[in-house]
Amino acid sequence: MTYYIIFAFIFGYLLISLEDVIKINKTAVALYTGIISWIIYAVYTGESDEFNTELTLQLGGISEILFFLMGAMTIIELIDIHRGFDVITNRIKTTSKSKLMWLTALLAFFLSALLDNLTTSIVMISLLRKLINDKEDIKLYAGVLIIAANAGGAWSPIGDITTTMLWIGGQVSANNIITTLFIPSLLCLLVPMFVLTFNMKGDLKRVEKNQEKALKKEKVKGSWRMLIGGLSALAFVPVFKTITHLPPYMGMLLGLSMVWILSELIHFRKDEESKKPFSAVYALSKIDTSSVLFFLGILLAVGALENAHVLEKLALWMNDTIGNLDAIVFCMGLFSSIIDNVPLVAATMGMYPLADFPMDNQIWEFTAYCAGTGGSILIIGSAAGVAVMGMTKISFFWYLKKISWLALLGYLAGAAYFVIINNWF
Repeated sequence: MTYYIIFAFIFGYLLISLEDVIKINKTAVALYTGIISWIIYAVYTGESDEFNTELTLQLGGISEILFFLMGAMTIIELIDIHRGFDVITNRIKTTSKSKLMWLTALLAFFLSALLDNLTTSIVMISLLRKLINDKEDIKLYAGVLIIAANAGGAWSPIGDITTTMLWIGGQVSANNIITTLFIPSLLCLLVPMFVLTFNMKGDLKRVEKNQEKALKKEKVKGSWRMLIGGLSALAFVPVFKTITHLPPYMGMLLGLSMVWILSELIHFRKDEESKKPFSAVYALSKIDTSSVLFFLGILLAVGALENAHVLEKLALWMNDTIGNLDAIVFCMGLFSSIIDNVPLVAATMGMYPLADFPMDNQIWEFTAYCAGTGGSILIIGSAAGVAVMGMTKISFFWYLKKISWLALLGYLAGAAYFVIINNWF
């Protein structure tokens, strides 16, 4: 049974990584892999009652993550359709290459912590297109943006899906992950930026005025209110969990309900037809449901591996072979640039039980950092990288030549700081 489940998982992963070659959507493959893994487990165990209990418990934990994601994505869509993000992007005026790099990278770093790295990347690429005319300049800034968005998401419980998984799973607390990972994550960004600053001289070729006017959109009523309301709802989730001790998805759904009501009040006097493009119902139709189902499939597959004790055996093998937990987690961070970091973190959560490694243990903090920032080393290693790749037409090998070594420098700097501070001081 173990070998069949491992084979199904590896084969599914191979198909996901070759999505562009085989032209089969990765969500379909992930769902197939997840269901097939559980079918193999059910057939070989033969105990239907025990199997159903395990599957129900597994699906309950997965649902917390999925509802959290759906709530966050809907709030972000509501802000976007009200053009709330334009309030931020329209205020950047500098033409200096180095100044714009610092401004956009730091903005992405903090915005990613409040929203998420994927959304931040999309918003910031839209900003760069409004400011920069040269395609090569856009590519370079986009590469820095990927590093900034992933680094910013790593230290926030709502900034990166992997940190969110650890937070929802009880491996880390919101306050501790912020205070522990802020400096390593900032170093992960600052080191590449300092290196690039010496090579970025002069001014940018700005978008000409007639193009700028063409890019400007008609103002939408309530942009400011929706931006403040939406960001406040997202920022309130960690506070909600701390106060009520309820799961984070409850706080996210509460925030969604409040932002939903706000959108209704903003357009209260409009008829149904005029109000529809700015409604939460329309926002729900625009969220990336495919990504939600992708996470479902992956987490189901990892759940099957966990229940079949494959991850437990893997943990024992890695402990015997590598030994040092920091080294194991560091290697997982490097693997996350090749393999999606979601299953890697899910596997880590399955390999090391909370009974042995309680909340805020060093292994969980370092896992959040490595999984969140290691994906920047290759452009296919994170959701933010894949999104930017599609929007700016950056090739895999261009990124490997121009950005990967910078991302690796940042990753090593943050990891070294974390290990030195936590192990020696």
